Amino acid sequence: MGGNRNSRGVKRLAFLAFAGIGLALIATSFVLLLDEPSDSWLIAGVGVVCAAALELTWVRVGAVAHRSPMISLPVLALPALAPTLSLPVSAGLIALGVLLAILIESGRASVALYSAGLQGAGALAAIGLFTWFGAGGLPILVGVAAASVGYVFFIIATEVLRQRFVASPLGRRSGGRPLSPLRVLLVLVGTVVVTVTAAHWSVVGLPFLVEVTNTLDAVIVLFALMIVASVVKVSTVMAVMRHRLAGMVAATSALAADPATGPSGWVTPTSPATTGTGITSGTANTYPATSAADATPEPEPGSPAAVTDLLRRVVADAIGAESVIVRSEPAQPGEISMLLPLAGAIGPDQYIVARRDAMDGAFTGNDRRALQALATTAEMVVRARRNIAGLTLRANTDPLTSLPNYGAFQEALANINDHRDYSEALAVLFIDLDEFKRLNDRFGHQTGDEVLRELGRRLSAVVRPNDVVARVGGDEFVIILTHLASLAEAKSIAERILVVSGEPMLIGQTTHSPIISVGLAYSAHRETDVNQLVQDADRSMLAIKKSRRRGGPSKESSLNISSHRSSQMNDIIAHAIDEDLLELAFQPIVSLVTGQIWAFEALVRYTDPDLGPLSPPSIVEKAKGLGRLDAMTRQVAVKAMAAAADFRLIEPRVVCMTINVEAGQILPERVGNYIEELADRYPGISLCLELNERSMTKVTPAIRAQADRLRDLGMMIALDDYGSQDSSVDALVRMPMDILKIDRSLVDDLDDIRQREVLTALQGFGDNLEYSMIVEGVENDAMANHLSALGIRSAQGFHYGVPESFEKTLSRLELYGARAVVPRLGITLVS
Repeated sequence: MGGNRNSRGVKRLAFLAFAGIGLALIATSFVLLLDEPSDSWLIAGVGVVCAAALELTWVRVGAVAHRSPMISLPVLALPALAPTLSLPVSAGLIALGVLLAILIESGRASVALYSAGLQGAGALAAIGLFTWFGAGGLPILVGVAAASVGYVFFIIATEVLRQRFVASPLGRRSGGRPLSPLRVLLVLVGTVVVTVTAAHWSVVGLPFLVEVTNTLDAVIVLFALMIVASVVKVSTVMAVMRHRLAGMVAATSALAADPATGPSGWVTPTSPATTGTGITSGTANTYPATSAADATPEPEPGSPAAVTDLLRRVVADAIGAESVIVRSEPAQPGEISMLLPLAGAIGPDQYIVARRDAMDGAFTGNDRRALQALATTAEMVVRARRNIAGLTLRANTDPLTSLPNYGAFQEALANINDHRDYSEALAVLFIDLDEFKRLNDRFGHQTGDEVLRELGRRLSAVVRPNDVVARVGGDEFVIILTHLASLAEAKSIAERILVVSGEPMLIGQTTHSPIISVGLAYSAHRETDVNQLVQDADRSMLAIKKSRRRGGPSKESSLNISSHRSSQMNDIIAHAIDEDLLELAFQPIVSLVTGQIWAFEALVRYTDPDLGPLSPPSIVEKAKGLGRLDAMTRQVAVKAMAAAADFRLIEPRVVCMTINVEAGQILPERVGNYIEELADRYPGISLCLELNERSMTKVTPAIRAQADRLRDLGMMIALDDYGSQDSSVDALVRMPMDILKIDRSLVDDLDDIRQREVLTALQGFGDNLEYSMIVEGVENDAMANHLSALGIRSAQGFHYGVPESFEKTLSRLELYGARAVVPRLGITLVS
């Protein structure tokens, strides 16, 4: 508390001192001007305007925006004023110009008086140095240079001391230095050059004028300084506007992002990394925090408090602020604020308040509107998430038993399957309550509902904490058993369910003994198609009911275990990858301009001795589930590039080979380093990596940087299957790319003008963004002609050739060269 009082006392003393200096200089200049001729008043007026313009053209001498000292240079007008006016008058005019400029910009008299006194004191320091050097017999221009250097050091030193002892130590708190040596050096050099030049022209005369008065010389120099200041100011304003627009776009995207990527997913593009604090009702929470140790635990992602915390972060960068706080009081002088629409969710009325240092640029109307827009966006995000959360809960809950419904069950099963270890087993139990219709008909639906509720409670009570119980139909329940070690464990739990569920239950005045049929499907390994597991459990349950209709046991609950065989396919794919047994098929990519093949796409194939050809999508999905996707991609890449080298020996116009990968695979630690080395072995062939769009939803800055690196090394990046269900315009700018491959779903009816317009627009995007476009799914000559008429330059599809083995592709090139279309005889259309 004593430290705060001392700080306020020092602040008050400094203000009084500088305000007194400023007012004294202004009053002195007016008194001295009364005895001057009319020409002096003209120069004085122009000098005041020039000083005001120079004051509004400030330069930051620290590297951290809004958190390091700034300096303005109205002293540049001093060399032009001094030859015709006295030095005290010149200093007073500079102080007056600063006072008027700050009053107009910020409307804060206290800041204006302090700034006028500071600049006036700086001008006096410069005058003192100039006089001292002049008394020593040194040339005038040397004295001017020394005076300008002294002025700069005086202003910077005063501002650093003010921020250290009166204001917050901003640069230090942000993790950066308060001053940038390079910036200080540039300010010094620029100030010396301008002041020396202005002094020379004011005394000697302008080089392009002959026989003019000192008055006209001074006025011209002052106007020149005003023009330069205006140009710099306009450039600064334009840069600020561009930064604000970019910040608003980034801030809006961050606020609307998935809650799981809330505050931690926001990284400001221009500020050093900082840590925010949590939101506590009734307190002032400042962004950025002093250190990670001082930060309170982050609120739950997606909550109103988390959105408010993120709002503070994005506001700090979008509008430029020293700090952004949440508190119960509105803005004070030098601040802007907005009542938080989220306040009802986090406590009493709260304001988000942005502040800048008193000597920083004042907030503008655009800053206030930006703050309002971001606060409104945050409110919309919170309301939308509340609504979505409520709707999601209702949509995923069975209203009778309060258990998850079928949709929630499917989502849970897929999530559990996707995130379990390869060796972690699970089981699905499909449960049906027998004779339920007869129960309803005899005792009424209210009794039936009570039986279902009680059965739901019993099932929930008997399973383990990590298991899932759901009601998926009228009298049907499903249970997901997780973290299983064996089928015997799953069977043991299922048998306990039979016992507990079959115990008598009293509903009203009647006792009921439920009989259930349970089908169990066990999965020892991660499933590629988890729905197959559900179908197997359902079939096993239906087999019990069918057995009962044929005279089997009907008075006791029964369990039937499915012979689920999904692990067989896993073993086949794992063996094929481990033993390097995968094969490739090659489909040509042609130029519609030249009618020649210029590339091939390599597609993975495998034929099992017992099962025959396996589905390529299944191969890829199972490889991913088995943790062998990277190994498979390396095998495909090395075989594809070796094949491309053989193709090029026969047909030199084949210059590119494309392979399919997921975006995350290009990182160096996965397959990135491998494909770099591989591409170096084949300098005459371009390797193109086709990224499927589903994997593009998780693109990180590291992936984008790696994509740029691979492109710099001569490889190409393609976005595959654009136009499928997962496509969005966002994908066009999310990842650096060289090629956009259009999915066949966008060209299945080129007689439709809408498809043609979309292709034309995408082609235009490609021309502007410098990527090529390849249209897939070209089936016939009519489609090819349509595409050529639209200006499409590359295509792929059965019209040019189906995927063929290496041997057949080699034979085609030997017979027909790079011809895009060859006779159909002998070519089998097999996808």
